[in-house]
Order: sequence, then structure tokens, then C-alpha cells
Amino acid sequence: MDELLLTLAGIITVAALAFSIYNSHKNKKVLDHIERMLDDAVKGDFREVQFSEDRESKIESKLADYLGSSALSAENVRKERDKIKTLIADISHQTKTPITNLLLHSELLRETELSDDQRESLDSIGNEAEKLRFLIDALVKLSRLENGILTVEAKNDNVGRLIREVDCAMRKKAESKGLEFFVTSDDLTASFDYKWTLEALINIVDNAIKYTEKGSISITLMPTDMFARISVKDTGIGIAEEDIPKIFARFGRLQSSREKEGVGIGLYLAREIISKEGGYIKVKSKPGEGSEFLIYLRQ
Repeated sequence: MDELLLTLAGIITVAALAFSIYNSHKNKKVLDHIERMLDDAVKGDFREVQFSEDRESKIESKLADYLGSSALSAENVRKERDKIKTLIADISHQTKTPITNLLLHSELLRETELSDDQRESLDSIGNEAEKLRFLIDALVKLSRLENGILTVEAKNDNVGRLIREVDCAMRKKAESKGLEFFVTSDDLTASFDYKWTLEALINIVDNAIKYTEKGSISITLMPTDMFARISVKDTGIGIAEEDIPKIFARFGRLQSSREKEGVGIGLYLAREIISKEGGYIKVKSKPGEGSEFLIYLRQ
């Protein structure tokens, strides 16, 4: 009897061991299959497959349904992005010629005999055409950035060279308003996209010039522990502390700046660019005491 019990116990033990090995092998197969599905989904190569009706395969099937719907959503996003890309290109192309013609004919009319009222109206037409061109260009750039059509690619570059190029681009505009223009920079390296950061910095400096009627604009560069810090300081009208977040909103313009030229998109675009590079912008300002924009580029 004892031998029979021992034999039965042995059989049960072997059967349990065999069942455990079978389940382990089956579970490994399922996990390997799920892992392959996830790898394919990450690469964008996921395809529907057939499954059996056991419980583990049902889990695989549910995961496959989820990954399939995700792949479909990603494909729909890609198609919508292509449509936006085409639309942006069409807008840019179709508006460029009429705006250029407006500006060209405005210049031609200036060479003719005009009354004071006519010349004032002509100046308004030219100014509004320039504003429209700037707005369309800015919106096209912003849309391309936000939709991933164009990307900000940060890499190590010379911040001093960047600031010297801003100096060349903006000094004449500042001095034409009677403003002093000071630039201090060294050859300091940081991680940023040269083209896009140049655009962001020019937008900030242009804003400083626009809202400064007398005094100076100064641009300085200095290193910190983790960042290269660019300071753009002016002696302009300044900004109330509670209004600082508003100036970075899309089309955000303060009541005190309504009479100035602009469409309220330059600072929004600048912040988007710097943020995509892993940097950030801070503002120090008080009404009547000027403003200081601090741009931090990751080193």
C-alpha cells in the first residue's frame, strides 16, 4: 500500500512538474509574442495576426486591437499633418505675390505727385502690407513648428557668434530711433538651433526697440552653472508683474501697447523655440523702469 501511495505521489509530482513546465513555456511564448508586437508597434510596423481562443491569446488579441487602433490613429495624424503641410505651403505661396505687388506699387506711387492726404494713405497701405507679410510669415513658421513639419534641432554652437549676428541685424534700427545699443559677448558654447534661436533673439530685441523711446538697449552674455544666459535689457515702458504672462500668449498684446506696430506673435514664437531647445525665458520688469528678458540656453 505504501509503495502504491509513493508511486501515486511520484506520478502526481511529475505531472505537476510537467504541467508547470508546460505553462512556463506557454507563458514565455505569449510574453515573447507580446514583446514582438510592442517592438513592431514602436517601429510602426505592427500588423494584425491570428490568435487562438484560450485566455492568454485573448489578452494578446486585446493588445493587438489596441495597438491596431493606435497605429490607425498615428496614420490619421500623419495624413492630417500632410494636409496641414500642404495648406501652409499654399497659403505662403498664394499670398506672397499679391503682398509683394502691393509693396511694389506703393513704392512706385511714392515717386509720383501726391497730395499730403494721398501720401498719408499710401504710407498706411505700405505699413499694413508689411504687417500682413510679417503676420503670414510668422504664422507659417509657427504652424510648421507646432505641427512638427519643422523641428528645432539643438546642437553645440557658439553663442557669442549668435549675438554678434543679432548686433549686425538690429543695431541700425535701434540707432535710427536715437537709442544707444550696447553688446557684450564672449565665445561661449551652448546647445541650441542656430537659425531658430537667431529668430527668437531678434524677435526679443526687436520688441525691446519697439517699446523704448529713449535710453538704451543692451545685450550681454554670461555663463551660469548649467546655462548660457543672454540678457536683453531696455529702458522702455516696462511691464506690470501681473501682465508678464500675457505677453507670451499667442496674439497677446497689452492695452498699453495697442498703438505700437505688431501682431503679438513674436514673443510667443520666441518662447516656443527656446522651450523646444530645453531652455527657458524669464522677464524682470516694472512699469516705467524698462524690462530685462533673460534667455537661458542649456550648456
